[in-house]
Amino acid sequence: MSNKLKGKLGENIAKDFLVKKGFKILDTNFHYSRFGEIDIIASKSNVIYFVEVKYRTKDTFGMPFEAITKAKLEKITSSALFYLANCPKKYNSYRLSAISILGDKIDFIESISI
Repeated sequence: MSNKLKGKLGENIAKDFLVKKGFKILDTNFHYSRFGEIDIIASKSNVIYFVEVKYRTKDTFGMPFEAITKAKLEKITSSALFYLANCPKKYNSYRLSAISILGDKIDFIESISI
C-alpha cells in the first residue's frame, strides 16, 4: 500500500473516531497555498479543532506523534489562522489537535502547541 493510501486510511479512521466522540467534520485536507495542509477540521461545542493525523502500522520508524515537528505545527497554525479569517461562522476558540494511530490503538490530544 502506498504512503498516500495509508494516509487516507488513517484520516478515515480518525474521522470515524471523531464522529463517534461527537465532533462534526467540517473539512478535510484543507490546503493553504503551498504553506500547509490541515488533515481534518472539526467542531464540537462551538470550538473548532484543526487535527493533524499520524498513522503507522508499526513503530519501526518511531511513534506517530514523534513525526509532528515544530515546522509542521507552524504550517498548521498558519493554515488554521487563514481558515479562521475566511470562515463565515465565528467560534468561541480554536485548538490544534493530533490523532495518533498505531495499529488498532488511537490516541487523541485535544490541544497541542509549538
